[in-house]
Amino acid sequence: MSKYAFFVTGTDTEIGKTLVSSALLYSFGQAGLRVAAMKPVAAGVTLHNGVRVNEDIELLRAQANVALPENEMTPYLWDEPIAPHIAAQKNGVVMRVDVIQQAYKAAAQRADTIIVEGVGGFCVPLSSETNMADVAVALGLPIVMVVGLRLGCISHALLTAEAIRSRGLMLAGWVANTVDPAMPYRDENIQTLRDALAAPCLGCIPRFNEPSAKLAAGYLDIGCLKVG
Repeated sequence: MSKYAFFVTGTDTEIGKTLVSSALLYSFGQAGLRVAAMKPVAAGVTLHNGVRVNEDIELLRAQANVALPENEMTPYLWDEPIAPHIAAQKNGVVMRVDVIQQAYKAAAQRADTIIVEGVGGFCVPLSSETNMADVAVALGLPIVMVVGLRLGCISHALLTAEAIRSRGLMLAGWVANTVDPAMPYRDENIQTLRDALAAPCLGCIPRFNEPSAKLAAGYLDIGCLKVG
């Protein structure tokens, strides 16, 4: 059974969840732990020699030293890079939280640490009745929130943190990831979030020309993570 497990969410889509998740995997791996990654829902694939490949999944897999079967790592993988619930509707499938929960339970038997990366923002729909927040609740994991540093990030971060708390989940920590390197008053925005969020800032990641898990991990302090 895993010793450490976290659910990584974000204040929006395309704000660095996969980079942060990969950096966490790298950091725990460097600490000598058996680490596994889950991306329960993903959308957008390309074909490589007839094999369906999702970029986020491959980046996570590269940092995990425990390989999970595909149906455990990503129970739902859609071809088109569109909202997952729309992709599911087009394929005549209803994504189920209990399917993801069962995949997590199986994965938890294989590794010391599991990083579960959400899709999009915290409340992205999975169906007309469920969303990613329901997955987080079902798994009951501490949350790591990735804040994409750009204009408007303070409100997005506070709303996401409120949604996490309102569901009885713990915000274990948050990461400031530079989306807009020209963002005015970047440091002031970060300080505002430090003051407002009742959780430790694990680090502030700059904008990389060639991002990598190892580079990003150098800006994170996993020792700050609250686990319960």
